[in-house]
This record gives sequence, structure tokens and C-alpha cells, in this order.
Amino acid sequence: MTVTETPPHLNAADFAWQKDDVFGRIASRYDRLCDAFSFGIHRLWKQRVAERIASEEWDTLLDGATGTGDIILRVLEQPSTTGRTVIASDVSAKMLAIAEQRLQAHKGSVSLQLLDAENMPSVQSGSFDAYSISLGMKICNRRLAAQEAFRALKPGGRLIILEASNIPWTFVNRAYFLYMSICMPVLGWLATGGDASAYKYLLHGIRDFPSAEELALELESYGFEGVTFERLSLGIVAIHTARKPRVQQ
Repeated sequence: MTVTETPPHLNAADFAWQKDDVFGRIASRYDRLCDAFSFGIHRLWKQRVAERIASEEWDTLLDGATGTGDIILRVLEQPSTTGRTVIASDVSAKMLAIAEQRLQAHKGSVSLQLLDAENMPSVQSGSFDAYSISLGMKICNRRLAAQEAFRALKPGGRLIILEASNIPWTFVNRAYFLYMSICMPVLGWLATGGDASAYKYLLHGIRDFPSAEELALELESYGFEGVTFERLSLGIVAIHTARKPRVQQ
């Protein structure tokens, strides 16, 4: 198996948040947008990855691309996370403001930070037991994001990623992308009040993101080991888990 050629910047959506504050503009409608695009199925994905994050062994978790805090809320509602500490981060202050309100009941366990997943100089190397990022890798330089996650993790630390993937059956996968290319612009236009950026980036990110197998190989190339993945909803998304080696080479 070989990794297919990808753009040098490894940003599937060709998105630069510094130039287009689309997530700031749609923050109040972001969850509605997710409902529209997935017909609500994203809620099942988020619950599954929250359970997976909670099941890992960690005392300190850094979550990248937290958005409105939907997944971290689900993580903190798991009984096994009592007494654990979470830092929820995002590049969008408006998204974090919504997350702060949503996570009020857990403010003793979570703090929010404005962080760019591609470059986190304020995060000390080897300072977290686990790092998670959900539906954010498609809109950033995934090599930089993965390398920053690797740096932030302690030796033996766990990585958990929920992201777009591929349906292994070619015909079904093509039908899914045809549906997305036709319906996503319509649903996105309705859900965002005509903000084309919101659905353009997401459509590109989904279409051009690597397969589950290819992303697994990429993670290994960045230094992670024990990489596994679980496809959800036939493979529309997948949960990848990996570990930073306990002994550095």
C-alpha cells in the first residue's frame, strides 16, 4: 500500500483561517450546519469518539479544534472522566465562546485556550497524556497538526482522531460524493444564509482527504505507533488511534 500524492501543504480543504474567518461567521449556526450535512448522524459519530476518548488512559487531555464544545461535553459526561483535566482549544474565539457556555457545568475540569493546532508554542513539549482532534484535520495542514500533537504528548501518550474517511466500496463511495457535491451546496446555503465558504471548504476537505489506510500510514510516518482505525457509517468517517512511542529513537 502506498500513500497517494497529496498537495505539499497537506490541507485537504485548501483552507487558511487567517484569511477567511468562516468559522467565526457561522459559529452560532455550526451545529445546525452539521445536522444539515449529515442528517443528524454526526451526533452518533461524536458520541462514539467521546466514548473512545474517555476509555483511554489519561489524566490530562488536550483537544484541538474543539469548536462549540460538543464532543468535549460528551467526554466529560462519561463517568470515567471524573477527576481528569481537559484543555479545549480552537483558533476561533467565537466558537470557543459557545463552548465556554456549553461547558459551564464542567468548568472545574476544563479550561479553554485559543490555540492553532498547527503551531502551539505555548504548549510545553511532552505535557499531555492524550491529544484528540475531531473533524479538524481536513481544514488544516495535517502534517503540522500531527507533528504538534506528537510534540505535546508525553512518551506513551495517546492520539485520537475523528475525521472524514472513505467508503471501501467504490460504487457506494462515488455515489456518496455525488450526493455531497449536489446536496451540500444547497444545504450549506440554507443553513448558513448563503455563506459559500462554509460548505466549499467542507466539501473540498471531505473529497480530498486521504483514505483511512492512507491516514494510518501518514501517522506512522510522523512517528506514531500502534495506529488503528474504526470506520463509522460505512466509512464516511473513521476514528484513528495511535500512540507516541514510550522510548524515543
